[in-house]
Amino acid sequence: MLLDMHAHTTASDGTYKPDEILQLANEKRLVYFSITDHDTLDGVKKVQETPPGMTFIPGLEISAEYPSTLHILGYGIDPFNAELNERLEELQDFRKNRNTRMLTKMKQFGFHVTMDELIDEAGSELVGRPHFANIMLRKGYVDTYQDTFDKYLKKGAPLYLNKKRLDPALSIDLIHWAGGIAVMAHPYQTKLEGEELEALFKKLVSYGLDGIEVYYSKHTPEMVTHYQHLSEKYNLLRTAGSDFHGSNKPDIELGMDIGDQTIIKTLEKIT
Repeated sequence: MLLDMHAHTTASDGTYKPDEILQLANEKRLVYFSITDHDTLDGVKKVQETPPGMTFIPGLEISAEYPSTLHILGYGIDPFNAELNERLEELQDFRKNRNTRMLTKMKQFGFHVTMDELIDEAGSELVGRPHFANIMLRKGYVDTYQDTFDKYLKKGAPLYLNKKRLDPALSIDLIHWAGGIAVMAHPYQTKLEGEELEALFKKLVSYGLDGIEVYYSKHTPEMVTHYQHLSEKYNLLRTAGSDFHGSNKPDIELGMDIGDQTIIKTLEKIT
């Protein structure tokens, strides 16, 4: 089954506009497709119609508060749910202030970038670190795109500033209140393994977690097997997504061919 339930547009840190990514998904003959931008539904709201033969699933990816990376995907949500949108607007307001502070720090390193340049690069006011990176590379402040993150923008680097995140339980509740299902994205990014990872799953399940992103572009076969086991043990739905960002992550292509029939249960629950 050709699908992709994890993709980003220019509404967050992708390089394809919503209509462009839908066209690409159609060219790749994806049967199920979801836009899951970071902490925003702006891209989903711009989807007016879906190509024939494709089922579009409105989604998002919430950054949850945790010592390491913890992202919660929401699927089948109402993009206009008032409470969810209110919380997301709070996150975006915080992000704008964070970006202003990052620009101030950049001047200390002799990097001259303006907010107008960032907005032009992003195509909207939803600016993220990849937009900083693209401009820094274009202006010759770094040799490669990856250098911007390794030297300046990754967590713990000189220009990094933490962003506001939502409590994991609240993240799951917001998705449920908007009529959706909550799925843990790319579990390996938590940097937890074995009993520690399972303990996190137990806690998230107690909050109402519905599923796990078993199939992901960076998951090894061993990871997939382990996450399949956890999905069975805790009766969690399975999802599959590439985490496509366009040219911001050029090594990741849109679309996955998944033969796991249990994913149909997820799709039936969402659609």
